[in-house]
Amino acid sequence: MFRRPLLPLLLAAALAVPLSSTAKTDDPRITVSERSGFIETGRYDEVVRLCATFARLHPDAVRCTQFGTTPEGRPMQALIVSRSGILDPAQARAQGIPVVLIQGGIHAGEIDGKDAGFLALRQVLDGDAAPGALDALVWVFVPVFSADGHERFAAWNRPNQRGPREMGWRTTAQNYNLNRDYAKADAPEMQAMLALVEAWDPIAYVDLHATNGAQFEHDIAVQVEPVHSGDAQMRNAGRAFRDAVIDDLARQGALPLPYYPSFVESDNPASGFEDGVSPPRFSTGYFPLRNRVAMLIETHSWKPYPVRVALTRNTVISVLEQIARHGRDWRRVAADADTRAAALGGTPLPLDWQATPRARMVDFRGYAYTRTRSEVSGALMTRYDETTPQIWRVPLRDEIVPSLTVTLPRAGYIVPAAHATSVAQALDRHGITYSTLTRAHPQLAVDTFRAERTAFGTAPVEGHQRLTLEGRWRAEPQDIGAGALYVPIAQPKARLVAALLEPQAPDSMAAWGRFNTHFERKEYMEDYVAEAVAREMLAADPALAEDFRTRLRDDPAFAADPNARLTYFYRRHSAWDARYNLYPVVRTDVAPE
Repeated sequence: MFRRPLLPLLLAAALAVPLSSTAKTDDPRITVSERSGFIETGRYDEVVRLCATFARLHPDAVRCTQFGTTPEGRPMQALIVSRSGILDPAQARAQGIPVVLIQGGIHAGEIDGKDAGFLALRQVLDGDAAPGALDALVWVFVPVFSADGHERFAAWNRPNQRGPREMGWRTTAQNYNLNRDYAKADAPEMQAMLALVEAWDPIAYVDLHATNGAQFEHDIAVQVEPVHSGDAQMRNAGRAFRDAVIDDLARQGALPLPYYPSFVESDNPASGFEDGVSPPRFSTGYFPLRNRVAMLIETHSWKPYPVRVALTRNTVISVLEQIARHGRDWRRVAADADTRAAALGGTPLPLDWQATPRARMVDFRGYAYTRTRSEVSGALMTRYDETTPQIWRVPLRDEIVPSLTVTLPRAGYIVPAAHATSVAQALDRHGITYSTLTRAHPQLAVDTFRAERTAFGTAPVEGHQRLTLEGRWRAEPQDIGAGALYVPIAQPKARLVAALLEPQAPDSMAAWGRFNTHFERKEYMEDYVAEAVAREMLAADPALAEDFRTRLRDDPAFAADPNARLTYFYRRHSAWDARYNLYPVVRTDVAPE
């Protein structure tokens, strides 16, 4: 597991400084990791102990809180840190104090954030780093998001990572990947996190990871949204936040990147890189839909653990300094974005994004490598020589454009009573506003979405069978019963409403299979009945007979398929299920009474 770590001497020297401790060796705030020289990481009971210890030793500045309980019964711990005199979310909101939520251990094998966060916390409280920052903000620190995953503890849980000696597991005890769960919010841990977010409304959410992937010199990636997506003015704030943190890290000797360094073609450095906007199953795709900033930190897994902890610690300090300086201004920008979002009804809104084929060449600090056919796998394999740094001249596709844009309804969405309970639970988790219709609305003027093509996932994803729909919205009156939900667009989370309820959005409820039963055939006409019905329809409708003959002549596949020929008539008969492939949620341009 521990291969030979090689770093430029300058970088090693620069990053050693944050790890040098002025604390006494008997200081109860020092982590197991720090005592081991950042060779090991502690177990989860250390998080529980340190949370209480920091609160006890700093009663004016730290509160230890449990914001949830994992399926295996572990307390989900958060430290609320500030010297502003405010450790309560309502007071922070009322006084305009910016809040930053920094979360580690969403993948508990990538545990840099826990040990770096506790180190930064001690240094900031002692005045050794980010002086004065805690006077200007509230820091919500979640050391380990996936506490059950953390305790699936073993060496080699991260085989392509240098240290610590043992670490946690990628998923929860229920085998959820929390970093795919922000929008769908299946996991109890995610539901607890969203409640914490709703309570504190952080201007920035910082998600601490370590990469997977290749070997190269760059040591950390800093990605922020909104930069390519979301509210235009919030993009300026996101870009300023990202660039400031990257500049801080570079001055300290790091080699930061503004994009995730994953090759376009797996294991092929020459293929280069592609930037993008993650869908809202990820934090950086989710928080822009709330008009807030998300920062994804990915230290490079092949750097030794002490170096990764130092890089993460430096990032945390930079984040605190930037929020202290600019957080109030960014909160005002976010408040304006909330107002603009509430006025999005009737306008086009991008819901998915992609990089264009246009690429620019960049210099990337890699290592010399060879690509030879493996006698083991039979495939071309890349082997890196870490003793020989090399500049790679590779393409980077970072021109990002919308790949799915919808025109929002002027008023909002209506969820039928049959689905009201489950959808209301999902909306509640995200803090989305809705109301319940107390009376029926016969033949209400609405738009419906009928799928013309459906594609069910062939393998489960996070316990769901995903669904891709092709179709369009069209005017079609519907009977709306009492008990239906009305979800207005006129609210600050309008983007999130659309991301969940537009059926073609990448992480909508429909995409995650929550309405799959509406796209399954449930009733059939026996062939002998369909045969008789077809003959009656052909005799009664000359235009239909002519259309059928044309299909037989022009479409050989149709002509050769007995089932398709009979279904042609069944679809035109009153016995056909008019609700088959009908998305149950409708759109309205007028708010129902």
